[in-house]
Amino acid sequence: MEEARIGVFVCHCGTNIGGFLDVPALVEYATGLPNVVFSQDGLYSCSEAGLTDIKKAIAEQKLNRVVVASCTPRTHEALFRRTCEEAGLNPYLFEFVNIRDQCSWVHMEERARATGKAKDLIRMGVARARLLEPQEEIAVSVVPAALVIGGGIAGVTCALSLANRGFKVTLVEREKELGGLLKNLHKLYPTQEDASQFIESKIEEVEKNRNIEVLTSAKVGEVKGFIGNYDVKVRQGGKDIPFRVGVIVVATGAQEFKPIGMHGYDGVNVVTQLELERMLKEGRFNAVNVVMIQCVGPEEGNRNYCSGICCITALKNAIMILETNPEAQVFILYRDMQTYGTSHEELYRKAREKGIIFIEYSPLKPPVVNGGYVNVFDELLGEELQLTHDLIVLSTPMVPDPDTEELARMLKVPLDENGFFLEAHVKLRPLDFATDGVYICGSAHWPSTVSESIAQAYGAASRACTILAKDHIEAEGIVASVDPDRCIVCGNCEAVCEFGAIRVGRGAAEVNPLLCKGCGTCSVECPAMAITMRHFTDDQISSMIDVALEPMSDRDEPKALALFCNWCAYAGADMAGVSRFQYPPTVRIIRVMCTGRVNERHILQAFLSGADGVLIGGCHPGDCHYVSGNLEAEARVKRVRRLLGEAGLEADRLRLEWVSAGEGRKLADVMKDFSAHLKKMGPSPLRNVVQSRHEPERAPFGEP
Repeated sequence: MEEARIGVFVCHCGTNIGGFLDVPALVEYATGLPNVVFSQDGLYSCSEAGLTDIKKAIAEQKLNRVVVASCTPRTHEALFRRTCEEAGLNPYLFEFVNIRDQCSWVHMEERARATGKAKDLIRMGVARARLLEPQEEIAVSVVPAALVIGGGIAGVTCALSLANRGFKVTLVEREKELGGLLKNLHKLYPTQEDASQFIESKIEEVEKNRNIEVLTSAKVGEVKGFIGNYDVKVRQGGKDIPFRVGVIVVATGAQEFKPIGMHGYDGVNVVTQLELERMLKEGRFNAVNVVMIQCVGPEEGNRNYCSGICCITALKNAIMILETNPEAQVFILYRDMQTYGTSHEELYRKAREKGIIFIEYSPLKPPVVNGGYVNVFDELLGEELQLTHDLIVLSTPMVPDPDTEELARMLKVPLDENGFFLEAHVKLRPLDFATDGVYICGSAHWPSTVSESIAQAYGAASRACTILAKDHIEAEGIVASVDPDRCIVCGNCEAVCEFGAIRVGRGAAEVNPLLCKGCGTCSVECPAMAITMRHFTDDQISSMIDVALEPMSDRDEPKALALFCNWCAYAGADMAGVSRFQYPPTVRIIRVMCTGRVNERHILQAFLSGADGVLIGGCHPGDCHYVSGNLEAEARVKRVRRLLGEAGLEADRLRLEWVSAGEGRKLADVMKDFSAHLKKMGPSPLRNVVQSRHEPERAPFGEP
């Protein structure tokens, strides 16, 4: 290959990076790195102006590698790859360096050290960029059909939207009939339309649509394949029904939390908001004094999140009570009233005008149900009140469907810390999963109103159509390849591949690139080193390890390496960044597609390069995007820990953590704890050996 001519572009990202890092210093530093022939900064590299600058530099400076130091590859890599391609450069000759989520946002109070870490990350990115090779993407035909999982309002709406555009849809519902929770609602706000009539009209449309096949009392049992070509089995009546689809939409909804053992809940005199709706719907409501208690469950039920729609539901139902019985008295005991949006603010004002009484209580002094009274300390009046009641209504949160975890494992998509499905990016890809070809809408994603669920359903259908409308799509070039001259036909690769992508013949193993997911586990398990993981080669990973820890200018703090899986731990680091969870700038992260790609040699190389510690981060067992790659990594970590002990190094300098994409706080806590533990142990004995090669000896951290 021709000698690398690398261009480095450092993004200010407005003040997201520029406000916390010394961007001009980063540009100057990049200029002096090997093979870097051009570097510049930009206000927003992802803007039209920023992308134009990159294309212009590729042409004028004859760049054959591009490095962008900005945000996360999980959201913007495709954009910059496309830009490189438009400028005539193979898109796989692009390298992304994440200095926003991993530096500026998580080290906001440590400008100098954060800038130093950013220099290290840029140096690592440039080292890898020198070894990048052009890759070819594979054309894959698309099955013009969709699977929609869940027959509530979101699933029904999405199915109709897809079917009306001419695509075949299989709609799978676990219950005996379609409709979901909407069947139990009374009236819809703000139209006051009967909820049952509304959903029944939608179901009737589904039943009449020739492009939709409905499978009720059914459950998805198996999903295999890839974007454009998913093989699905649905179990119904003891039989497995197989079919193929190009895309999958998750619309499984959520359930109302049942407050068993809270405030005397019995489903008769103390009910939930959904049970109140049924009482109003069926004409069974006859109470005069009604007390609604908000936020039942988030603390008592160990669910520390706001469900968002509870306040709106309480306001709607309180007004309906007064419309049913003008003589009724309704109290709403609240912690915070969440009435987002103009129409919901109007609903709150209407409730006030109708005489509904609002009483604020503190979480430290929650309401207490005592016989025929509800005792509550009014925060505004500063005194205890005693309210009589005929009926108590508890506003409880929506909680994930019980089958959510099983479905997430099947689809290899992440859940957030509360158990709801987690989107690829809250702003850029709110209806996509990180897994290509799988989309999300409705309360499976987060508790949603009916109108929000409908809007998301249309959005998910539109996203799905971007795939279904094509005859073929380009699949990633990140796949395994076998050198037949090295292959010893041992069969290890075939044994560990969870996707049936490798078959061992008489002469050598062969990889089906359409089935290969790019995890890289096979390349590590090959004793002959005959398998190369394209775009994440051993040499590329090793080059980043080689330069990550030098020069070790910061001798007062430990310095460690992390190898994180793209889908969970790396995404968790992104979440920590987005959430601004602070942790010490002691760990440099290397992204791999799966922890199954982490070779024992990589870990040992890190320690021999002077790392004080190595952190491996992957998906929770059972949640691995590649089924079992994390378990392979776990076995390797155990072996290396034994080797470290035998070599005289503390085994707990090597740590393995399971962190999901939604566990940003846990990721930050792990970084804090690991850094503190390394500081307590002191520098690695190998540090001095490495240090002597680069700079004069200085006092290690922990010593004066």
